[in-house]
Amino acid sequence: MEVEPIIRFGAFLGVFAICALWEAWRPKRPRVLTRGRRWTTNIGLVVLDTLVVRLLFPAAAVGAALDAASNGWGLFNALDWPVWLEVLAAVVILDFAIWLQHVIFHQVPMLWRYHMVHHADEEMDVTTGFRFHPVEIAASMLIKIALVYALGVAAVAVVIFEVLLSVAALWSHSNMRLLPGIERVLRWIVVTPDMHRSHHSVERREHDTNYGFFLSVWDRLSGFYTETPEGGHQGVAIGLKPWREGQSASLSWALALPFRIPYWKKK
Repeated sequence: MEVEPIIRFGAFLGVFAICALWEAWRPKRPRVLTRGRRWTTNIGLVVLDTLVVRLLFPAAAVGAALDAASNGWGLFNALDWPVWLEVLAAVVILDFAIWLQHVIFHQVPMLWRYHMVHHADEEMDVTTGFRFHPVEIAASMLIKIALVYALGVAAVAVVIFEVLLSVAALWSHSNMRLLPGIERVLRWIVVTPDMHRSHHSVERREHDTNYGFFLSVWDRLSGFYTETPEGGHQGVAIGLKPWREGQSASLSWALALPFRIPYWKKK
């Protein structure tokens, strides 16, 4: 699986370029903050995140899948399913696990303080999709590796899921305008930018909904689904209420945010 990083990086760059060009051509919302500092900060975070993951988990989730397969560990390694069925089941299960992890990161104060870095972005565009604190990324990778070992997920399924996860994050956070009819159909299957925008509202009753990354079904089944922000897509304020003066565009501020205050609970 030496080609796995190339596949992931190629998909990431391709989708990033498409989303960035689309939201520049047909934006859903007018831009309030300039791209300069925000993009520098958000790109700086994804570079740091990548270095942290490679340092702490050199083989990452794909290495865990290969190790589990060689030792016969995990659920799928005990089953004799066709590859296509195993891949499909693994993607659905892992997507649910990521959705559940997202809910937990919102509800547990110690975890929320790191996830705040993602929500503090005062604009929502394609770069918000990879704006995460390195501690959250490390914790997420540890959870993912544990799941891969427990399930015995095939390496090919892990690669497919990792690509879907990164592509879906870029797509769902983008500021692109879609035709309403197409968007309504798409959100029955996958999370769309309009669906995810409610999740980045400053209002807690809205940003505690629409947790999905790829499949939209989990929010509908759990009752966490919100159709549209109360202020509409043009009126909804993005970010977190305590920090609405552009400070979130600073890389040093974003990295220090979880440690700035001894305790902060959403109000």
